[in-house]
Amino acid sequence: MKNTILTIAAVIIVLFSANTIQATTIKAETTTIEDVDSSQLQAVYDAYFTVKDALIKSDAKLTSAKATDLLTAITAVKMDKLKSNEHTVWMKVVKKLTADAKSISTSSDIKKQRETFKSLTKSTYDLVKVSKSTEVVYKQYCPMADADWLSKEKAVKNPYYGSSMLTCGNVVETIK
Repeated sequence: MKNTILTIAAVIIVLFSANTIQATTIKAETTTIEDVDSSQLQAVYDAYFTVKDALIKSDAKLTSAKATDLLTAITAVKMDKLKSNEHTVWMKVVKKLTADAKSISTSSDIKKQRETFKSLTKSTYDLVKVSKSTEVVYKQYCPMADADWLSKEKAVKNPYYGSSMLTCGNVVETIK
């Protein structure tokens, strides 16, 4: 009788131990997947910011190159790895986001690049709002261009006019 009780107790201990190990493994896998989800969209955001910075410098060639990098980041996003709300917005903006990045990358006209950047910003903003960047993002607005842009810095550096009106604009929203 004692051996039977000891055997049952040993089996119960082994089962609980296995369950704890499995739960820990599942939790670790979930954390890793969430990290991948946010980092793949973060790569898109980071590439967007490099396009913005190139426009601030009024460098059409650099802007074109950075838009090519943005295209690469967009095509690298694995839709099946996105969270449900991110996936919904991604499906709404991906065609326009891709078309805008392609248009900027193939243009050597800074005015056309800046005009297309307005639409690129709208699509990127929709994504940032639903997924949250790993950093604080500031939505800024220029009344002269009647256009928004996103920035990681609170200080205004206007991509629509470059050095001629570098500080024209203000922060209209802080996204955390």
